[in-house]
Amino acid sequence: MQGSELVRLSSTETDAQLKEAQANAAQIEARLGFTSGGSFDVNAVPEVQNAKAAYELAQSEFARIKSLLDQKVVSQSEYDQRRTQMEAARQQYEAAKNGAAQQYQSLQAARARVALARKAFTDTVVRAPFNGVVAQRLVSVGDYVTKGMKIAVVVRVNPLRVQLTVPEQFISAISVGQPVGFLVDAYPGRQFEGRLKYIAPALQADQRALTVEAVVPNPKGDLKPGLFATARIEQHARTPGVLVPAAAVLTSGGTSRVFVVSGDHVEERVVSIGQTVGDAIEITNGLKAGERVATTNVAQLVDGSHIRN
Repeated sequence: MQGSELVRLSSTETDAQLKEAQANAAQIEARLGFTSGGSFDVNAVPEVQNAKAAYELAQSEFARIKSLLDQKVVSQSEYDQRRTQMEAARQQYEAAKNGAAQQYQSLQAARARVALARKAFTDTVVRAPFNGVVAQRLVSVGDYVTKGMKIAVVVRVNPLRVQLTVPEQFISAISVGQPVGFLVDAYPGRQFEGRLKYIAPALQADQRALTVEAVVPNPKGDLKPGLFATARIEQHARTPGVLVPAAAVLTSGGTSRVFVVSGDHVEERVVSIGQTVGDAIEITNGLKAGERVATTNVAQLVDGSHIRN
């Protein structure tokens, strides 16, 4: 939905300001004789052209009078009068050029006001800055909004960022760029693929785990923000694992336990579990290869319970 309209503000005031700014700029352009797409030439300004023509005429008349004075045809006073007229015309010409230059600066300022007014008018339509979905709309029709006010929350959905928790014992086995696959309940049996993009600098103190983020392509928008995922991060090297029957693991309150058989009694052992492989569960911590575990009546066992082999 990139570029899609989120909110439209009332444009009555900004539209009027834009039209006023455009009219002021057009008025100055007309005085300067601007044509569409033309550049500024001080001698092309009508007032300057008139003053220049008057100055050139005064110069021509003065040159003629000077020639006649040399021939003793006109008086000195008439010569002085023509010279004064020529000087006045020159000053008017210079003043016209200076006035045109000042008007051009005014035009630049007027055009800047047009640009600001046009932006203010354009900003009455708030559009999404990137492809995504509106997670929350914070204003309704008729609400009064001000500059800097939050009006909506837009969430990017492609690619999607997935936040995962990695147990402490696996921290050394992860790095940025590793592939990660995960499942979500909304799509049973379908696996999504991504790569680790970010690893938190510190553990979560309450869980002794590390937060990481993966980036997952989501071109069709199947994945939605807020879904819970079960992830599998591929390690660079294979490590031996311990598998026990799923019936041997008792999980309660987020803590998993097994009962290790030691002679004629059992020892309760808190363990960390990993992946499920068929009817077996991976034990990632708390149990060694070769140790025997109870698999029946596990819910009735306690630490030290006697058993029959």
